[in-house]
Amino acid sequence: MSPTRTSDVLVVGGGIIGLVTAWRAAQRGLSTTVVDPEPGGGAAQVAAGMLAAVTELHHGEQTLLGLNLASAERYPAFAAELTEATGHDLGYRRCGTLAVALDADDRAHLRELHALHQRSGLDSEWLTGRECRRLEPMLAPGVRGGLRVDGDHQIDPRRLAAALVTACERAGVAFRREWAERLTLDGDRATGVVTRAGNALGAGQTVLAAGSLSGRLAGVPTEVLPPVRPVKGQVLRLTMPQRYGPFLSRTVRAVVRGSHVYLVPRENGELVIGATSEELGFDTTVTAGGVYELLRDAHELVPGLTELPLTETQAGLRPGSPDNAPLLGPTGLDGLLLATGHHRNGVLLTPVTGDALAHALTTGELPDVARPFTPRRFGAAALQEQPA
Repeated sequence: MSPTRTSDVLVVGGGIIGLVTAWRAAQRGLSTTVVDPEPGGGAAQVAAGMLAAVTELHHGEQTLLGLNLASAERYPAFAAELTEATGHDLGYRRCGTLAVALDADDRAHLRELHALHQRSGLDSEWLTGRECRRLEPMLAPGVRGGLRVDGDHQIDPRRLAAALVTACERAGVAFRREWAERLTLDGDRATGVVTRAGNALGAGQTVLAAGSLSGRLAGVPTEVLPPVRPVKGQVLRLTMPQRYGPFLSRTVRAVVRGSHVYLVPRENGELVIGATSEELGFDTTVTAGGVYELLRDAHELVPGLTELPLTETQAGLRPGSPDNAPLLGPTGLDGLLLATGHHRNGVLLTPVTGDALAHALTTGELPDVARPFTPRRFGAAALQEQPA
């Protein structure tokens, strides 16, 4: 038996992706409900918030680059709209990013990235080690060169999540602070969910936006179950001394002995260091090894940071997909849409995801910019290859 319809749109998952989907749907006049025991939680509480479409570019991800750039272009207006709607300071900073190299191998890797930027028509400037240290005097003397990317910005994901909760509330979105247990079906159509407490919530359309848990909702037919897996990332937070002026003026990132590390300075004096990438299932343990590796690599970049207070250690789960790109829009099951699998780009892709899902919910189709990321690009074979 199908649950009684209680809203036009039911969003399963109250992280930043689910929240922006709900906010945009409500702005389109759709009655919308979010099901999540803790709206505003999830990976956003751990993420560093780099809006790094250029410096995050990897070989083979040129299609994803188009989506990332489209979202980055929307960020200034999106942040301004969200701040105006809520009064929240999002910690949005257009401070730019500096990617640096510490040895010959790292420098060669960075040179390859710069060449890829040039082939892709992206704006990045090669700097000598001396020029890098002129920009960021706290950098180690051994820095061999770097890439200056002024278009890669940052935002505070915790503030972003809190603002989206407020925006949803003011737009009339209803919150059910429960766990969604099972998708309900009426023949070949999704009709809502039943919660862990046994409450049946019906909707015209259901959006599965539960991050790394998206593949675990019971009742979803195997052929449309999203092939999403958890990818663990450990993150540290330090406090920078305000009395000495800026410790770092922009995001600094590097590959140190093959491991990626980044340092994100906030205006409030927080310095975020991340992030490991570990395929360990749903484990969110902060490990001594993870903390050590991050501090070791960050210390090689900025030796002075080991004198800073260590205020927080956390581990979160990115929702990874087989091609590291999100799954957006309608599935092969009528009434079920996906907004998940954003991997390391969830914060960056928040504006374009909200717009794409609102378009799909009102028209039944994805906009052109999001069409390569339809869930239908994965068949049953791709689903079966995913680790348990």
